[in-house]
Amino acid sequence: MKYSEHMLKQIERAIRKAADKCPTVQQEPRLTDLYLQVIQESGEIRIYDDDDNELTRCVVEEWINDPSDTFMEDVQQPIKEVLIAMRPTLDAQLNLLRPYSFVLIDEGHDIVTELYVVDDDAIIVDGDLMKDLDDDLDDFIGKLLDD
Repeated sequence: MKYSEHMLKQIERAIRKAADKCPTVQQEPRLTDLYLQVIQESGEIRIYDDDDNELTRCVVEEWINDPSDTFMEDVQQPIKEVLIAMRPTLDAQLNLLRPYSFVLIDEGHDIVTELYVVDDDAIIVDGDLMKDLDDDLDDFIGKLLDD
């Protein structure tokens, strides 16, 4: 999926609006995750808190009626790029219980992937961090047993 500067600005606007409704550094932290729901037909990005309360919604014009069969995979990279670019702002503004995540969910509110995870000094931007971990551990154990 190609994405424009305008698309990135619309995603950033939605995240900023949601962040404005989260606890600030002067307030007691209470949220642990923010859930981003992207709707292919309408092009909307909706952001929810842990209690399933909608914090904001914004339309990304390029996403309206996108015909792609890989739409949910395609929207992940531009959202991650915006989150990475906004990191200094989010770190200064958000006061969320750690670890916290920005999580992509589908229309049924099922988790698709974690887009961005923050835990004290660690930031994880790739949801596939543990991908193939079982295979790697099996190979490691096999090598140990062979020796």
